[in-house]
Amino acid sequence: MSLRVAFDLDGTIADMESALLRVAEQLFGPNVALRPAGSEHLDAPASVDDVADNPAKVESRPEKKQVLGGGQLRQVWERVAATENFWGTLEEIEPGSVARIAALRDEHRLEVIFLTQRPDTQGDITQLQTQRWLRAHGFELPSVFVLRGSRGLAAAALQIDVVVDDRPENCLEVATESRARPLLLWRDPVELLPPGAKKLGIEPVPSIAEAVRLIEAMVPAAPKPTFFSRLRSVIGI
Repeated sequence: MSLRVAFDLDGTIADMESALLRVAEQLFGPNVALRPAGSEHLDAPASVDDVADNPAKVESRPEKKQVLGGGQLRQVWERVAATENFWGTLEEIEPGSVARIAALRDEHRLEVIFLTQRPDTQGDITQLQTQRWLRAHGFELPSVFVLRGSRGLAAAALQIDVVVDDRPENCLEVATESRARPLLLWRDPVELLPPGAKKLGIEPVPSIAEAVRLIEAMVPAAPKPTFFSRLRSVIGI
């Protein structure tokens, strides 16, 4: 039986955050952030004298971003919902990753399903927008499942063997509610992993390329041909 593999989309393969940030900048200006990030906070100078003596040092630091509040985020999502075929405008986080997954499927005869919880927008339904996006990036005839609930329950119902997702909470659902092997796509330093993730069987991977390598290692080796099977092949029976 073929190995069944599920890939999350946004944050795993598709760069939704950059697309949302572009919408936020259109609404609120260029100096905004969707969420707090330590690298975006302006560090205080060592002293007032340090600022006066070396103003260039302060000017070269990144400007502190305004993190959007709940009402502003709601406006961002309202703009997304009003955008025709928004889900077709996203870029890949790792260029070529969709084609890499397609090659994995074709070479090892896998069953691949893409999972998403994207909301609807103007234009085509979410599933069709997503299928067209995947096809445009090199994956023919993609199977897309738009979720309305738990990743773990979906993995159990679909009898998935491996789930690749960028959210620890989704991987936790997979680990506790199904028999699937959760691969957590973790692009941050491994020291920042949620405590206990590995003990729960959640395996971090730094990239789609590494996830593909691990999945390839799970594919059962093809049985070696016997003498009689080779003989039948030679004589055509």
